[in-house]
Amino acid sequence: MLGEVLTAIVTPFSADGSINLDKFRELANHLVDHGSDGIVVSGTTGESPTLSDDEKLELFAAAVDAVGSRATVVAGTGTYDTRHSALLTERANELGVDAFLVVTPYYNKPPQRGIVRHFQEIAARTDKPIVVYNIPSRVVVNIEPDTIAELAKIENVRAVKQANDDLEQARRIPAFGLDLYAGDDNLIFPFLELGAIGGVCVHTHVWGPQTKEMVRRYKDGDVDGARQLNDEMAPAYDLLKVQTNPIAIKAALNLLGHEVGGYRLPMVDPTEQELEQIRGCLERGGILSAAPM
Repeated sequence: MLGEVLTAIVTPFSADGSINLDKFRELANHLVDHGSDGIVVSGTTGESPTLSDDEKLELFAAAVDAVGSRATVVAGTGTYDTRHSALLTERANELGVDAFLVVTPYYNKPPQRGIVRHFQEIAARTDKPIVVYNIPSRVVVNIEPDTIAELAKIENVRAVKQANDDLEQARRIPAFGLDLYAGDDNLIFPFLELGAIGGVCVHTHVWGPQTKEMVRRYKDGDVDGARQLNDEMAPAYDLLKVQTNPIAIKAALNLLGHEVGGYRLPMVDPTEQELEQIRGCLERGGILSAAPM
């Protein structure tokens, strides 16, 4: 198991648009100190489409160096190109990461049998765990249950990050012998009821301890206590709806003093209205004091 709470870490940028590795290491340590069992590096939240391979590898190495002795480091190495993904996985494997997050190929929209071949090729480059990332809202294609059953036959495919609110589909994943992780933050609690390990989260940049406690309560049999914490984190889930990820979470981190910088195009700064919504979510969640009148 890679951990119950894995945070898909943002990529901090300096004013000139370059990666700020010092802030990245600082944030990685903060996350591990505040509820995260591990971090996912260079996922959607990390703005992976705008990172070069060298930048991704630099981030993987920095993550292993910063927190690898006390948390899991999951490298996001999936792209829409199987050969590219396999080579990136091979290079990241040499850096000592613990596992790989591999998204369904996007834009080229392969058939289900093409998805299976994609994961077979990538998994052959490492003996470490592969986490299948199923997010049909971004990649258009859903990995169907029969396909997930085929992927489960690949020896080192061990888990699915399921960003799909079809509970019946999610329920089948543990039955295939795979660890189930919620891929949308508001699905963690309902997925726990289906046998999930936990979640790969964004809101845990800010609500990490609460999420870790929610998972602990549920697994200790305190379902009502876990549900109460889930309900209390409604402002966190609302924050992520303000604008496309990672715009809102980076703005929230900046408001809280983490100085993660801006975005790489096509991601853009939040509008003033959006920033006020983000601030309001933090205030409702008790994370940020309300501004004086």
